[in-house]
Amino acid sequence: MLDHATDAFIEVTAKDLKEAFLITANAVINLTLDQHKVEEKNEKKITAKGKDLRYLLFNWIEEVTFVLITEGFAIKRIELEIEENEDFKISAKAYGEDLNFLKHNFKVEIKAPTFYEMKIEQKDGVFMRFLLDL
Repeated sequence: MLDHATDAFIEVTAKDLKEAFLITANAVINLTLDQHKVEEKNEKKITAKGKDLRYLLFNWIEEVTFVLITEGFAIKRIELEIEENEDFKISAKAYGEDLNFLKHNFKVEIKAPTFYEMKIEQKDGVFMRFLLDL
């Protein structure tokens, strides 16, 4: 996490796209709550699509945030697969339990991801940078 006045500015480095999107989800989860306090009691499916990797990243962050905040599902762990055809698609399973503000130490509500300062590079691994509006 990088310093930013009113938003969360996050950078991710990974060996491949799958790992990068998993790290991204974990960054969003840990910004919102204490992931290590969550138990794997239930599972939810999460899907995200994008016409390119930038839109996939934006939509992925939106979907993870939706599950956490709107559906009130605290996520412990995610398994995912990425498909690349004419566009990109993530199919994922999230394992966790109903959100408990006290148990999971709810920290901050993410309003939305942004395209501002978003960057994705694939050279000897993957580098991503994105900004979350809090």
